[in-house]
This record gives sequence, C-alpha cells and structure tokens, in this order.
Amino acid sequence: MAKKLLCLRCETPMQYLGNEEFQLGKTGWLMGDLPNLLAGAMELEIYCCPHCGKIEFFRPVEISEYQIAQVECPNCGATHDIDDPKCPFCKYRP
Repeated sequence: MAKKLLCLRCETPMQYLGNEEFQLGKTGWLMGDLPNLLAGAMELEIYCCPHCGKIEFFRPVEISEYQIAQVECPNCGATHDIDDPKCPFCKYRP
C-alpha cells in the first residue's frame, strides 16, 4: 500500500516503486553462498524522488493489536500516528 511521502531533501512528492525482497546474508570465503541462503530476505517498500533521485526504503507494517492508533492529516491526507505532534509528511500542525 503506497503512502503519500514528501522527499526529505526537496519536499517533492515521492513516487512509489513497489515492494522488493532484499537478501540479508553475505557470501563468505570459507562456506561460499550457504550463509547467504540461510539468512533469508527482508521485504521493503521502495520510494524514489523524481526530482532529486533520493531513494527511501520502508519495512511494510503489519497491523497488530499493539499498534498505535492512526489519524488522517487534514492537510495532505496521509495517515500517521495519532500521538505525532505534527504530520511527519507535510509538517502540518493541527
């Protein structure tokens, strides 16, 4: 699910590129690719700024009963934690 994010450098809306799995292990000299295969992968959401080229990675969030309640920003429409003093995306302060 794509989020509405602003680039931290130039404040241009970020473009959602999709989810990809990134390999966590590394190839070793002694055991070759075995540690790499056993380490598994991590799924990440990828966003790119079309203006300056900055790339950001986010871990997909799974909803649980312990998650903080969310609220929609009246300025940009992004969803963020209810206890945030201002919107982390557009910096709007209610």
